[in-house]
Amino acid sequence: MRVSNVTVRKRLVTVLFAGFLIFFIIDIRLGYVQLLIGDQLTTLAKDLWSRNIPFEPMRGEILDRNGEKLATNVSAPTVYIIPRQIEDPNEAATELASVLNMSVEKAYQYVTKQAMSVRIKEGRKISNEKAEEVRALGLAGVYIAEDNERYYPYGSFLSHVLGFTGIDNQGLAGLELYYEEKLKGERGYVQFYSDAKGHRLEGEGEEYTPPVDGLNLKLTVDIDIQKIVERELDNAVAQYNPDGAIAIAMNPNNGEILAMSSRPDFDPAEYQEVDPQVYNRNLPIWSAYEPGSTFKIITLAAALEEGKVDLEKETFDDPGHATVAGAKLRCWKKGGHGHQTFLEVVQNSCNPGFVELGERLGTSTLFSYIKKFGFGEKTGIDLQGEGKGILFAEKNVGPVELATTAFGQGVSVTPIQQVAAVSAAVNGGILYTPYIAKEWIDPLTGETASATTPTAKRRVISEETSKEIRYALESVVAQGTGKGAFVDGYRVGGKTGTAQKAVNGAYLENNHIVSFIGFAPADDPQIVVYVAVDNPKGTVQFGGVVAAPIVGNIIEDSLRHMEVEPREEQIEKEYTWLDTKLVEVPNIIGLTKQELNQQLVNLQVEISGEGNTVIDQSPSPGEKVKEGSKVRVFVGDEQEDS
Repeated sequence: MRVSNVTVRKRLVTVLFAGFLIFFIIDIRLGYVQLLIGDQLTTLAKDLWSRNIPFEPMRGEILDRNGEKLATNVSAPTVYIIPRQIEDPNEAATELASVLNMSVEKAYQYVTKQAMSVRIKEGRKISNEKAEEVRALGLAGVYIAEDNERYYPYGSFLSHVLGFTGIDNQGLAGLELYYEEKLKGERGYVQFYSDAKGHRLEGEGEEYTPPVDGLNLKLTVDIDIQKIVERELDNAVAQYNPDGAIAIAMNPNNGEILAMSSRPDFDPAEYQEVDPQVYNRNLPIWSAYEPGSTFKIITLAAALEEGKVDLEKETFDDPGHATVAGAKLRCWKKGGHGHQTFLEVVQNSCNPGFVELGERLGTSTLFSYIKKFGFGEKTGIDLQGEGKGILFAEKNVGPVELATTAFGQGVSVTPIQQVAAVSAAVNGGILYTPYIAKEWIDPLTGETASATTPTAKRRVISEETSKEIRYALESVVAQGTGKGAFVDGYRVGGKTGTAQKAVNGAYLENNHIVSFIGFAPADDPQIVVYVAVDNPKGTVQFGGVVAAPIVGNIIEDSLRHMEVEPREEQIEKEYTWLDTKLVEVPNIIGLTKQELNQQLVNLQVEISGEGNTVIDQSPSPGEKVKEGSKVRVFVGDEQEDS
């Protein structure tokens, strides 16, 4: 059958059109691949060829308020292997095993593993000296990656606050966890290219992406005040063998935490060796217990603000107990304090007197002040694990509950709540949010990236009421139950606390948390210090006996460090036969050795130097020290007038 020319031409046109269409589609596809997604495909291909050796960033350092390093980093390189680049697995395994102290069999598993890259566990975070030994082997396929690990120069100091990091430098507790995102930084790496067999591709160089270091964190903490606190807690543990101890120091005028510590503590570098219950519980913000008489400050503040009491004009008779709704609530002093002013009620920490104040206020008013002072809610401090305590629901508060709440029993509060509340009571009446992160600093430029602004939550009481509270609490230290915290020249105010511990709804016998909260100077408070000692042994369990002297020591040394000048118009201390009296150091410069004993009858003398005449002394003339204290004198030859 003969095909016509017309049909042939049609078929040729169809074939040509189809061919043109196919080539047009191919051209469009090639253009799309070359021009639009070429770079993307190249990147994907390079990703398949690339091998990355990571470079860890430097985790942001944690500094005290003066720039002292509290948590920093030390170099700790890590060994990586590209198995397909290993030329002789047996030789490589033998040499690596000898340097990294592992079995040859284990090393052989690493160098023959079917993976693009392998991190050797035994070669992780090694010393720089050990890393140099690995480099000296000259093994192809074995790489040293820059890495670092956390270092805490002060060991257990501030351990619960700082927390710690894991093997990957990730924050696991404390500030390390709370501010993980800002501290951790971003990983960098060295990238090179290899074929499917792991051999480096010719003509392809290495690409280096530097790590981005984390921001440095400057705290409100003063390491010198922290040292004072740590020293005093160590002394308390050695003397009383307590079940635990807590200390917080805060600036009452802005909420800055100056120091915080508790016992038992731990070394962040050795956290694996510690019971998790120790490092997971930052007691100053986590623990909740009955505050005892330190809570009376809140009742006092409410009564003064509401005009329910005149401390110096009104009196109260204490028979040793108060009867409320058939319940007999006893004073700590058997037989009571008798007839006293309400200022003496505060000085003597008289429970029945505070029951009276609670009744004058009533449930609604007292509990409104308790809540205004921040109890029953978290303070908002920038640390993990904060508790909020437990308060009675107002609908469940009867006469007995009102009475016990007024003197600090039957409610549960945290130490940080008490510090924040008492700070508001003495700073002029403003409740601040406690905080510990002061500034974030760029590690490269040293410039401040951001800073924390103090947060004033609300006014709780008036400035006039706050002034009355400061005076009343200063009298507690000078003439009442807080004499152990008295510091000559610094006008310390404060309140003792002795709280029974409850277990399964029943109070324990001879097992108390004794506490003291103090502030100074009373005319212009610069520091508030709270100390609680859990079940001190071998002593009378009273806050005034155990905790008050600790707070006095912390306040005295801290104010000297802060260069706060001594005050005048201090309330004179009322001594008892148990107290060691203060004596004024005389001016002995110019006296001879023979004349010293006549001048320093109540003091010990320590002489140094050569000569017969006193040319210098410490303490300085006019300072007051405890009887029997040591006076250091330096002697030399008396200078003759020329």
